[in-house]
Amino acid sequence: MKNNPSDNDYINRNVMEVLVAEEIERQIVRLPSNIKKFVNPIEVATYALNRLPALYASSQQGFNKQKIKGRSEYSVKITQEVRKGFAAIQQDLLRTSTPLTADAEHDIDRDIKEAKAALQELADYLPKKDLTWKNIVRLVKPLLAEMQEQDQAEANARKVRSRSTNMWDDSVYKK
Repeated sequence: MKNNPSDNDYINRNVMEVLVAEEIERQIVRLPSNIKKFVNPIEVATYALNRLPALYASSQQGFNKQKIKGRSEYSVKITQEVRKGFAAIQQDLLRTSTPLTADAEHDIDRDIKEAKAALQELADYLPKKDLTWKNIVRLVKPLLAEMQEQDQAEANARKVRSRSTNMWDDSVYKK
């Protein structure tokens, strides 16, 4: 299995999320305090981000370039969409929703890491080390079938041994 552990540490980020968060912070300050307590910034961000282009980066240099691009090309659009997001969520203050939590995403990440580790551990015991999720059945099934045949052969040998006895070895009837 070809899996470089350091590759798992790299991430990509949508720079637009940062720009929208900054704009939400600027606009939320201007809201009356009685309205602020009903505003969920995540809902505003979600509204705005669904209407803005993604600006992904996977390096610090790319992040900085995308941030400059986002501010120069989309600052007006970001401001407008965040403003619309505040208006949209204020229209129905009594609306309830079940928020997504980071725990669910963390659980998925943890499960993926555990699955990768289990696959790697299994690959260490197999003759062919290029084990992947796509070829696991093809590589492991013949080995399991062979083991099952060996177990059946051993069980049959035990049955034969248990039927025979050495009582006749010391017998007077032995020729």
